[in-house]
Amino acid sequence: MFDPAARIGGMNHFLLPGVGEGEDSLAMRFGVNAMEMLINGILKAGGNRDQLVCKTFGGAAVVPSLGRVGQDNCHFVLQYLSDEGIRCISQSLGGSQARRVRFWPTTGRAQQNLVHDVQAIGHQEEAYIRRRVEAERTWARGSASDVELF
Repeated sequence: MFDPAARIGGMNHFLLPGVGEGEDSLAMRFGVNAMEMLINGILKAGGNRDQLVCKTFGGAAVVPSLGRVGQDNCHFVLQYLSDEGIRCISQSLGGSQARRVRFWPTTGRAQQNLVHDVQAIGHQEEAYIRRRVEAERTWARGSASDVELF
């Protein structure tokens, strides 16, 4: 998501649609919480809500045992953006392959690569979750900087 006029943006990654309860670090795994944090972060950095646009990626059915989670995430994010009046200018949703996404928040440029090695995804996801939990713990303790890089 980004404001092209202010050249400010950010991205998130959520695992489940809906609302999370309990510990804050776990709540970011839920779409509603992650989207609110993203929007508030962009606005706090100087973005204008009326200028926000979004590109969405994900929702693949990579792990069949998870059922409709990917499909539910796709529906959630598009409905959320519509409800909030944020224009989705590009999307790559669904399918059966995971994606790696690079994003340049000052320009809104995004690059997607499809991932073919499911085993590597599992290891990367575990490492990502460990880094994310540690980053959230650090963030919760407070920071001397008003700038958060994502």
